[in-house]
Amino acid sequence: MSNKTLFMSNSFFSRFKKEEDKPPEIEEKTPVWNDRTYWVSTMQKIAYPILNNLSKGSLRKNMPCESKGDDGQKFAYFEAFARVFNGIAPWLELGADDSEEGMLREKYINFTLKAILNSVNPNNNDYIFVVEPKQSLVEVALFAQGLLRAKKQIWLNLPMDIQARIIRELKNTRIIAPYENHWLLFTSMIEATLLEFTGECDTERLTYAISKFRDDFYIGDGIYSDGEDFEAGYYNSLVIHPMLNDILKVMRKYSLSDGEFLDVQLMRSSRLSSQLERMISPEGTYPLLGKSLSYRCGVFHLLCQAALLNILPRNISQGQVRSALTKVIQKQFTDNKNFDEDGWLVCGLNGSQSDICENDITTGSMYACCSVFLPLGLSSENPFWKEPFEEWSSLKAWNGHQVQIDQSINF
Repeated sequence: MSNKTLFMSNSFFSRFKKEEDKPPEIEEKTPVWNDRTYWVSTMQKIAYPILNNLSKGSLRKNMPCESKGDDGQKFAYFEAFARVFNGIAPWLELGADDSEEGMLREKYINFTLKAILNSVNPNNNDYIFVVEPKQSLVEVALFAQGLLRAKKQIWLNLPMDIQARIIRELKNTRIIAPYENHWLLFTSMIEATLLEFTGECDTERLTYAISKFRDDFYIGDGIYSDGEDFEAGYYNSLVIHPMLNDILKVMRKYSLSDGEFLDVQLMRSSRLSSQLERMISPEGTYPLLGKSLSYRCGVFHLLCQAALLNILPRNISQGQVRSALTKVIQKQFTDNKNFDEDGWLVCGLNGSQSDICENDITTGSMYACCSVFLPLGLSSENPFWKEPFEEWSSLKAWNGHQVQIDQSINF
């Protein structure tokens, strides 16, 4: 695989390379445009092997599959694609333009369209869109969420027969009974997608999850339990808040009564995003709490969605969030320890670390890290990308600068 194919042109890539004579103390304050360039290049490095191979029908052939569980390989390929697509969909939705990044986006839009065609074609070697209880419910929901996030550039550019097949597959998930926890949101996300694309849905499967999280699962201060249990960790950021926000946006659009909950939900998301920002250490690390740590920087899904939806708290600037997330991405992906020799992600948090992975984790699961790239769905002219470097909360605090107290909410 040549560098010419995998990466942006040398002129584009070199914009964020450190100059030889740059003093080390200035390294934090790289130019703003260089941050976006670095994000796009890192996203490309992660996503290219998945999308390129699936678009050619060679994903099963070439993607390694590491898994502790016996059924891991059955879902790993769909996992990888659904999670890549879910994370980069807002960037794809910006569409093509005459800029270098815009032309790259056009290439990835075409990759994604071809990948979807192959994934739903039973006669293709990479037919991976198989609805089979229960794990497939997760991947179908993540894929559906990606379609919502890239409706104009992906969904509306799919042939009508492919759209019809996808709709049938989404409806086929109705045979799957979700667990009484965050899995309820997977069924709801699928129904919200059907409502958006067809004008019809199973209302009970759509609204049941909303009522449970609104009325029964809310603990307070922006945090939901996961059913009867509450465990410290990142599931509120990984799944619960991002799915609630996207589902409720559709419900509000179609004037469903439960859609009124969106305003409160967005305020709760804003609160949790402030807590996530404070978890990023001066070095770009974060607490190792709970499950799914092998999703790496994907644990900041909600913080990235809050930036995309412009619901960050007023006391947190977009520049400091971008600077903090850039540091996290640099910490995990600047060197190659999270990739194998062929460019595929390895199972672990920061390198190959199988012991930190749960039994249901596979190589495909690793690509949940792509949710960190949601802010690339904002134009390069957006304040998120235009504001200068700013210290994030923990960096301010440990540098002895003024930091506001953490303020909880009671709604």
